[in-house]
Amino acid sequence: MLLRFSATSPFVRKVRVAAAILGQTLEIEPADTLDPNDTLRSQNPLGKVPALLTDDGQVLFDSSVILAYLDMRAGGGRILPADPRARIAALRKEALADGMMDAGILLIYEGRFRPAEKHEPRWLEHQEGKKARALAAFEADAAPFDGTITVGDIALACALGWFDFRFEGKWRADHPRLVAWYEGFATACPGFADSKPVA
Repeated sequence: MLLRFSATSPFVRKVRVAAAILGQTLEIEPADTLDPNDTLRSQNPLGKVPALLTDDGQVLFDSSVILAYLDMRAGGGRILPADPRARIAALRKEALADGMMDAGILLIYEGRFRPAEKHEPRWLEHQEGKKARALAAFEADAAPFDGTITVGDIALACALGWFDFRFEGKWRADHPRLVAWYEGFATACPGFADSKPVA
């Protein structure tokens, strides 16, 4: 299996971490999402990473679909619980963490693609609000890491790691329970340290 990737993408990190947990081997190939000549756009019409080229000729995207596929390949029920209620809880957690990452990425893109004098304060506040509410919800539910790892836990840890990378870890000051959970996850999770984003 070949993973088209960016070393800084938290969504790519989700896939790499899941593969490490599940014992799935991935080859990796960089992709330039801004290059119209990169083959990524023919593999994923959205031109986004991650995109996984499977050994049977499929191209899978986005990260939540790829995680479900990797879990299925590993026999099922490993990171995507088989129990319906637990499964929905894990998917809900994944969706909230992914949405929090999306908000962060939109903040980065505002700075990357528009000069400072053209930044829209209401738009920035809107995205910051999503981040803040999601972090508050995760803080309220946070418990010490107990060794359980689902798709939701992987997504949350990758979001927090990316916030450390892109936003100088400012989330930590007001979320002590979440910090404790994250540190436990980071220490125990296979592949997490090896997939840390790099500039």
